[in-house]
Amino acid sequence: MQKLHIISLGCSKNLVDSQVMLGRLRDYELTQDLSEADVIIINTCGFLQAAKEESLGHIFEALESRKSGALLVASGCLVARYEKELRELIPEIDILTGVGDFDKIDSMIATKKSISSDKVYLSEDSRLITDSNVHTYIKISEGCNQTCSFCAIPSFKGKLQSRSIDSILKEIESLARLGYQDFSFIAQDSSSYLLDKGIKDGLIKLINAVHAQGIVRSARILYLYPSSTSFALLDSIAKSDIFASYFDMPLQHISTSVLSHMQRSSKDVKALLSHMKQVPNAFIRSSIIVGYPTESDADFSELCKFVEDYRFDRLNIFEYSSEEGTKAGSLEVLPKPVITKRIKTLNKILSKQQKALYKSMVNKKYEAIIEGKSEVSEYFYSARLKAWAPEIDGEILINDGDIKGAGYYEVEVLESKDGILVGKALSAL
Repeated sequence: MQKLHIISLGCSKNLVDSQVMLGRLRDYELTQDLSEADVIIINTCGFLQAAKEESLGHIFEALESRKSGALLVASGCLVARYEKELRELIPEIDILTGVGDFDKIDSMIATKKSISSDKVYLSEDSRLITDSNVHTYIKISEGCNQTCSFCAIPSFKGKLQSRSIDSILKEIESLARLGYQDFSFIAQDSSSYLLDKGIKDGLIKLINAVHAQGIVRSARILYLYPSSTSFALLDSIAKSDIFASYFDMPLQHISTSVLSHMQRSSKDVKALLSHMKQVPNAFIRSSIIVGYPTESDADFSELCKFVEDYRFDRLNIFEYSSEEGTKAGSLEVLPKPVITKRIKTLNKILSKQQKALYKSMVNKKYEAIIEGKSEVSEYFYSARLKAWAPEIDGEILINDGDIKGAGYYEVEVLESKDGILVGKALSAL
């Protein structure tokens, strides 16, 4: 049996695409050892400069370490964005394919011919999921209609393309038959779901359809865009007994001036955030960009004050990356020391807040999901609150209790130390 080594880089949407490829290549034996693989697939990310460098690093490592005759496939966003350049600069790559033909990976390997169409792939195929027996992702759309000045995604992913509700429900049904109960619904802009079909409140309709289906045990929605998120949508999520009150809304900034330059509307943003805070047991996640070319000292001070006062449950900080082909890419970037200092300032605020948040969890009981052994140590199981998204929201290390394998448990947090939560499993749910 031939062996396959696959590396999936970037976001959870890329992971779904990698799982589609694995599903098409079920006859291969998976190997963690790159040097013994007959086929190597690197599903790349091309969003930011750091991601591009990471993708290229894995490609060069594969070229150096692969055995004689092994096939190297580069797929995904980096290829979609820079296919011509990759063909010219790294001709040793055997197959290049972008974001539209993951379901044809088996025929590409069989014929050793590249396919790279200008469409995006919306999952309909059976996927092979290797990272969990409980949780998986559901991609509800691809592409994006937003025009953020710093973002190149629409240039290679194209305009918004939503899947039908029926298509999504069929995928949920097939995954549920395999034992999956916990789902994260993802897209570049989830709150715009079905707007490309002329349907308003598409995400609310999907939430209602999932409820009516009666299969999903727990779920959350990632990547709400401020200008396409309504108060009715927030209320629909808040009232759900399946979807967690998990509000993941990347703000990128809070200054009206910076948001205007970013071509992102600031209208209703603070009102939406206030509305989320009023929801019982709400979990609020966001991301911000530090060092946008027009960000002044006053803009940054406003951002710091808002972060300090609002207290997000999770907040990711990204250093501004100047990307060619974007409107902001032509602007003069801020000095590196200025950006570094600002990031350190924000990280101090966040570190203090996270320490207090974790401390407040001690001696409290929660519904949680145990996925399996923790990567921290084989002596611990990894648990996350039922509302939390895998990997990005953290874990609770469990080394005590009657654990019967992956699944839903009541857990008690016993300790918080150095950013690590430790607890015990009380009972299966």
